[in-house]
Amino acid sequence: MANEEKIDKAQVEHVASLAKLQFEDADLGKFTTQLGDIMELFNTLSEVDTSNVAPTFSVTDQFNTMREDVAVNSHQKEALLKNAPDTEEGFIRVPAIIDESEGAN
Repeated sequence: MANEEKIDKAQVEHVASLAKLQFEDADLGKFTTQLGDIMELFNTLSEVDTSNVAPTFSVTDQFNTMREDVAVNSHQKEALLKNAPDTEEGFIRVPAIIDESEGAN
């Protein structure tokens, strides 16, 4: 990583906390090294001259492979809601995954 900052444990720890992950110190060191290696690969890729390479929009030869958007078995809503652990007003209720109080100053 010429002239690039190395990833440090504090940065990996910060990203892990944003992703709601916790690591032991030994694992944190391992992931710091791995993330640094990944970032170094991206820096290497950015040095490749792609000025004469046509953009790739799809990696397959298929074109417009879409189907009509049609609901199937839509009459089974009540059966589905009976199996849900928590419902409210005809919807499945799930726990919040974003704590809006985090980061508020």
